[in-house]
Amino acid sequence: MKLTELLKSIEIVQMLGNTDIEITAIQADSRRIENGNLFVAQTGTVVDGHEFIAQCIAQGAFAVVLDNPQYMPTESNGTTYILVKNSNQALGQMAHKWYGEPSKALRLVGVTGTNGKTTTATLLYRLFKSLGYKVGLLSTVVNYVDDQAIPSTHTTPDALSLNALLAQMVQEGCSYAFMEVSSHAISQDRIAGLEFDGALFTNLTRDHMDYHKTFDHYRDTKKCLFDQLNKTAFAITNLDDKNGLVMTQNCRAQVYTYSTRSMADFRGKILEEGFDGMLLRIQSTQGAINTEVFVPLVGRFNVSNLLLIYGCGVALGVDPMEVLRILSGLEPVNGRFETIHSKRGWTGVIDYAHTPDAVENVLKTINEIVSANVCKLSKPAQVITVVGCGGNRDKGKRPIMARIAFDLSTQLILTSDNPRDEEPHAILQDMAAGLSTEELHRVLMIEDRASAIKTACTLAQKGDVVLVAGKGHEDYQIIKGVKYHFDDHEVVRECANLV
Repeated sequence: MKLTELLKSIEIVQMLGNTDIEITAIQADSRRIENGNLFVAQTGTVVDGHEFIAQCIAQGAFAVVLDNPQYMPTESNGTTYILVKNSNQALGQMAHKWYGEPSKALRLVGVTGTNGKTTTATLLYRLFKSLGYKVGLLSTVVNYVDDQAIPSTHTTPDALSLNALLAQMVQEGCSYAFMEVSSHAISQDRIAGLEFDGALFTNLTRDHMDYHKTFDHYRDTKKCLFDQLNKTAFAITNLDDKNGLVMTQNCRAQVYTYSTRSMADFRGKILEEGFDGMLLRIQSTQGAINTEVFVPLVGRFNVSNLLLIYGCGVALGVDPMEVLRILSGLEPVNGRFETIHSKRGWTGVIDYAHTPDAVENVLKTINEIVSANVCKLSKPAQVITVVGCGGNRDKGKRPIMARIAFDLSTQLILTSDNPRDEEPHAILQDMAAGLSTEELHRVLMIEDRASAIKTACTLAQKGDVVLVAGKGHEDYQIIKGVKYHFDDHEVVRECANLV
C-alpha cells in the first residue's frame, strides 16, 4: 500500500522525505522489520521504540512514524519521517486502513468494565452462533474466527494483531464480532480507527491501579469507548453501578439501560437459585417482554451479564423471545463460576475473581445459595475459600481482597496466584495486612497453590462449598519469569475423585 494512502487520516505535525512510496508491511516491533516496512515508534511502559529507529532503518525500513520530536532528524537521508501527535493512535488508524477497514464490514460490539467482560462477550458469541451467523470473538480466554479458535495473550490484542483478526473474520464471512475492550487497550489507542456498532458497560470497581494510578483515570479511560460512538450506534449501560450513567454522558449513540434493582429498559429478578442455575423474571420495554426463564448460570452478577446480553441481542435486531430461548441453554464460560460436584457431597466453585468486587460477588452468591438450602443439611455448611493475588500488579487491592474473603467465608486459605517476579511470601503478607492478628490465627497461609486447594478439599464435608478464586480459565502459573502448567480444574477434579 502507498504510504500516502496510509497517512490520509493521520494528524501529521511534521514530515521529511517522500510519501509516494510502496510500504510492504507496518511494524511496531523493531525485531520484525524487513525491507520496505514502515516502523511505528511507540513509547512503552518498559521500552521506548524511538531508541530503535536507527536499527530499523539499517534493517531496511523505508519510513518511520514517531511522536517524540527529539528523534526527528533535520534531513531525511533517503528515509521518510512522519512526526505525529500520538504514535499509538496513528498505529491503530493505519492498521485499520492496512487491513481494509474490517470493522466497517462487521457489526462490531465492544464490552468494557471491570468484571463480566469475558462472560458477556463469550455468551454473545455463542448466542449469535446459535442463531446461525458466522461470528468472531476477541476475549481474555480465547479468540474465535467463527469456529476457528486462536490463542489469546491479552484481553484486547495490539492494534496490528487486532485488525488482522478482524480482517480474518471478514474474509471468513463473519457478520458479527464481539470483543472485550480493556482499559489498557483504550488508553494505549489499540482500538483507534475502529468503528463500533455498539458498546456495553458491565460495572466499575477498583482494578489496575498500578497502571492508572487513580480511579478517576480508570473510569474516564473506560468512558472513551462510549465517547467515540456515532449516532447510528447503540450503548447499553448498568444502572446498578454508580458509574453507569457517567459512561454515557454526552454519548451520541442510542442509550439503553439495564438493572436488577430499578426501572430500566431491561430488568431482571432472581425467583429461585441453586448451584446448577436460576429461574429469572425478565422484563423489557423493548418488545414488551415480561416472562420467566431458567438459565444455567447463578448469581446477581450473572443476572446483570444476562440482561446486557439480552439487551444487546435486541438492540441488534434479534427477536426477544428467540434471545431468551437460546440464553436458557447456554453453559457458563470456562473459569466463571464453574461448579464441580464431588463424590463426597461437597461442591467446588472455580472462578476468575481477582478483584475485591468480584470476590465479594462470588462469595455473596455462594452464601445465598447455601442459606437457601440450609434446611436440607444436617449441619451448617462451610464456605472454604482459597484465594491469592497476582504479583507485579496492584498491591493496594491485596488486603481488601483478604478482608472480604475472610468476612464472607467460614475458612480462608491464602495462597499463590501468579507470583511473577515477586516473592509469594511477600504477596501473602500484603494480603494478611487486611486482617487483625487474632483473625490471622484462623487463617491458613499455604504458598503452594496445589497444596492449598487440596487442603481446602480435605477440610470440606458433605454440603460444604470450596471456592477456588483468582485464576479461573488460566492453565499456568508464572514464577520468577518461568511459565509452569497449573490448572485449578485439574486439582479440584482430582480431589473430587472425578479423574
